[in-house]
Amino acid sequence: MTRKVDRVESSSGNQGSSIQAGLGGRYANALFDLAVEARAVDRVEQSLTAVRDALAASPEFAELAASPVIARGQAVKAVLATADELGLDPTTRSFLGVLAENRRLSALPKIIRAFRAMAAQHRGETTAEVTSAHPLTSEQVDELKQQLRRRVGREVTVDLAVDPQILGGLVVRIGSQMIDSSIRTRLNALASAMKG
Repeated sequence: MTRKVDRVESSSGNQGSSIQAGLGGRYANALFDLAVEARAVDRVEQSLTAVRDALAASPEFAELAASPVIARGQAVKAVLATADELGLDPTTRSFLGVLAENRRLSALPKIIRAFRAMAAQHRGETTAEVTSAHPLTSEQVDELKQQLRRRVGREVTVDLAVDPQILGGLVVRIGSQMIDSSIRTRLNALASAMKG
């Protein structure tokens, strides 16, 4: 695993922060290749979902991922202990260790998003990024998936995010297409219309 992931590091060169957007995708590609080889795409995706949820729920884990001042050895030890606590599969656990060693834990959100999109494509699904003002219930998620499936004509995986600033409604992004039914957008449109 380390060799495959280290190739990501060596191919990124020394270009600084301009490569950050693409770096998450390259790490996700390396992890996806490993998951396919291990026939563990679904297990790795489930583990990454657990990591994403842990980042959202635990300020300590989020700080560990974002902090550049934590020593490498401490970061590796902490991330592996967290992986064990979360019950992550061996591929994801090793991958997180390599990320910590390479000081790339801050790229986790991008890596997770990119991996989930690759896994959905691998299954013949489309991924929709859905932002709501409040967490959606499982019934609302199921209904949303059905509506999106009718709209795009194939199975849809949803990647959920919460942003209270949209006030209400949903913002759905499928590839380059965006459906914005948020209250904030409606209020902005109304304010523009009233200005004349």
